[in-house]
Amino acid sequence: MEFNLVATTTFGLEGITAKELKALGYEDLKTENGKVHFEGDEMDIAIANVHLRTADRVFIKMAEFEARTFEELFQGTKKVKWSEIIPKDGVMHVVGKSVKSTLFSVPDCQSIVKKAIVTSMSESYGIDKFEEDGPVYKIEVSILKDVVTLSIDTSGVGLHKRGYREEAGIAPLKETLAAAMVLISRWRGDYPLIDTFCGSGTILIEAAMIAQNIAPGLCRNFVSETWPTIGSEVYEQVKEGAERSIKHNDIKLIGYDIDGRILRVARSNAEKAGVSKYIEFQKRDFREFKTSDKNGFIITNPPYGERLGDKDEVGELYRIFGEYKKLHNTWDFNILTSFENFERPFARKATKNRKLYNGKIKCYYYQYFDNKLIKNDGDMLINHI
Repeated sequence: MEFNLVATTTFGLEGITAKELKALGYEDLKTENGKVHFEGDEMDIAIANVHLRTADRVFIKMAEFEARTFEELFQGTKKVKWSEIIPKDGVMHVVGKSVKSTLFSVPDCQSIVKKAIVTSMSESYGIDKFEEDGPVYKIEVSILKDVVTLSIDTSGVGLHKRGYREEAGIAPLKETLAAAMVLISRWRGDYPLIDTFCGSGTILIEAAMIAQNIAPGLCRNFVSETWPTIGSEVYEQVKEGAERSIKHNDIKLIGYDIDGRILRVARSNAEKAGVSKYIEFQKRDFREFKTSDKNGFIITNPPYGERLGDKDEVGELYRIFGEYKKLHNTWDFNILTSFENFERPFARKATKNRKLYNGKIKCYYYQYFDNKLIKNDGDMLINHI
């Protein structure tokens, strides 16, 4: 069965997710804020969930229509053939949001949508009562400027939950954003990569998984595995294919942090992700940065100085960091920060920068290239090595 599928993303990552989908063989993509639309069947739902590194979730888009009254919302929802996906015992959990719309009461909208779905299911199955003790179907009703979109979440827990990070640092970086930072950079695995503020190791772990083509969803489960229309067999087939595609490239990854406890967490996370042999974690201050490699990459997420008293200290940190770029001008530096006017203390204008969001914090990803290092500075894609 063909579905209209939507990969949702953090704002700013839509283009990266679209490139991932293209690398997986999908065409006719449509990109908008926080979403990438594509088409596929049950197998494609499993492929997207298992392989996408930068998407938040994968949804089935069930319908889109205008509604300014509860009756229009009810009738538009009732027209959808819910029984093609949801079985008699399916748990129908409705969530919602409304922005700039006549129907602004989200609880009322959720109630109307649930009632309409049950009515539609009753007509299809010829029964009035549903036990709802089977697989879960989270249905999202989203209303924007009176346009209703009805979708079913196929992922369950967000795709950033790879299964390897049980603990994180004080300000954890989402796995999806860390992967995007690597994909946006020019690192290809053939040069050393150092994270000078590695924390729980997320950037380095994601980099290792990318370099070795380890699918991010290989060691976790998805809610649609429990659906009779998809089932665990489809996911098992996709995961078996992903396992056969794993590589064993020779890569050099190093992480610095001054906190021994968080480094123990980083090592544990890397072990769970199956990439510990590729990463060397060192208890070291970034000021002790040194390398004998002529060329290499730094990809890092340093402290932002969110609290007022920290700003001078963080500004000084960035000034010292800028000195290292002068000393190692043949290295690419890739730095994510929300610190305003970062380029001033760093004392160098970035080759490129783009706006990204770390949770709800607006950041910029500053990239400093050595133009002689790699001629092609396009975004990295999966299956690149």
